Amino acid sequence: MHKANVLQLSSGLFKRVCLEVAEAYPDVEVEDFHIDAMTVHLLRRASAFDVVVAENMFGDILSDMAGELAGSLGIAPSINASDDRCMAQASHGSAPDLAGKGLANPIAMIMSSGMLLDWLGTRYGDPRAVDAAVRVEAGVRGAVRSGVSTRDLGGQASTEDFTDAVVERVAAGGVTRS
Repeated sequence: MHKANVLQLSSGLFKRVCLEVAEAYPDVEVEDFHIDAMTVHLLRRASAFDVVVAENMFGDILSDMAGELAGSLGIAPSINASDDRCMAQASHGSAPDLAGKGLANPIAMIMSSGMLLDWLGTRYGDPRAVDAAVRVEAGVRGAVRSGVSTRDLGGQASTEDFTDAVVERVAAGGVTRS
């Protein structure tokens, strides 16, 4: 996903490199879209996309839109990973305007941490880290399914209340990856 028709040097280079790399993976279906067209495709048929590769600015825009489409920007987890490094962050950033008010939805950061645990466990062959990742995801899903949710999702739970509900479920454990 790019804007190579206008940003010929920066997006043009990005597009060319992506298509060159794609040639090494003939079993992977690759399509390229302009950012403006991609917004429409995500709105109309988001389930058609498994992975979207984008330059940082365009990826930020699309990830925010996708989080809102899913129900709230507060539920969009993210990791930035290479072969040997990984960083977890919520797609929405730090939300300093919500700091200390108990209003922030912690799902994105909790799930991002779980994604990091999964990456670490897979990368270093540590089944405990992978199990912890599964337990984190199950804890979040369990809390939401039980009706605990923050205001952005129509609930009344504070950031701390929701986090406590997840921690309680993670501590109960016993979840294994299928």
